[in-house]
Amino acid sequence: MTKNRLTQAMREMRGDETQQQMAMELNVSREAVTKYEGGARNIPQDIAQNLMAKHDNPRFALALRSQYTKTGPMWLDGPNVDLHRSAVREKTLEEIKEAYEAIKALSFAQPFQSLSSWHSPQIEKVLEEAVEAITSLEHLVVVVCEEASISYNETWHKHHIQLRSKGYLQ
Repeated sequence: MTKNRLTQAMREMRGDETQQQMAMELNVSREAVTKYEGGARNIPQDIAQNLMAKHDNPRFALALRSQYTKTGPMWLDGPNVDLHRSAVREKTLEEIKEAYEAIKALSFAQPFQSLSSWHSPQIEKVLEEAVEAITSLEHLVVVVCEEASISYNETWHKHHIQLRSKGYLQ
């Protein structure tokens, strides 16, 4: 494993804490923390869960999913991104509207296999707009949680409880 967004997020999450202090909290060696942060070793699931429980860091959560599954949104940090809460809000509204319009334009009544090749670009457009909306929404959640000092972990925990209460999860 090489240095990446996950190892960077872990180093940032540690802040002023020494690697030895973090190692003691996680019940691992300081060398293990060094290897996690340096990208020489993957962060085990139990360690990642302990870090999320302790630090409640949404950027680390995004980096975990992206690093280990190679899917989902990545934290946007390029030169053209504006992460001010009002800019994130406006971009999210724009992306949701585009996703809504793309979904609305495509009939889901027939099995996709029976649609003509003419529909392939429409299907791809739906997926493109959906993942752009998901990325925007994830950034909105992160920015609001960070700026309003609301727990990212608790936000997802409450959502999962709602899903279970509605019978969507077992």
